[in-house]
Amino acid sequence: MTSATPRPTAGPDRRTVIAAAGAAGLTVALAACGSGDDSGSDAAGSGSAGDSLARTADIPEGGGKIFKDEGVVVTQPSAGTYKAFSAKCTHQGCAVGSVADGVIVCPCHNSHFSVADGSVKQGPATAPLPERKISVSGDEIKLA
Repeated sequence: MTSATPRPTAGPDRRTVIAAAGAAGLTVALAACGSGDDSGSDAAGSGSAGDSLARTADIPEGGGKIFKDEGVVVTQPSAGTYKAFSAKCTHQGCAVGSVADGVIVCPCHNSHFSVADGSVKQGPATAPLPERKISVSGDEIKLA
């Protein structure tokens, strides 16, 4: 009786493995860029009018605070002046990540926006952050 020599089964070749890994990485990267919360896809966001966002003391002068659930960033460009903008970057829809030193920064591609008017200070974004309406009454900041 003769026995057959076992042959290794052919698996995917090196190119296939590398292509699959590259495709998976690209999918993850693209998902991260566009994975901002789309529940408030319009400029108005998902916060309800009249909702209290913060106290004026919570918003640092020259900086601001991001309210992820409401999709808004509130800034204080100069003492006693409060502004609000959409927290969704106009480049690819990522949520902005920080506010300091007069700029709102998107962590996905490092776009910078002015805390005073939402204008682009550094690309790749080319459009400003849409302004949101807020009201300030005493020390309370609300969505208008």
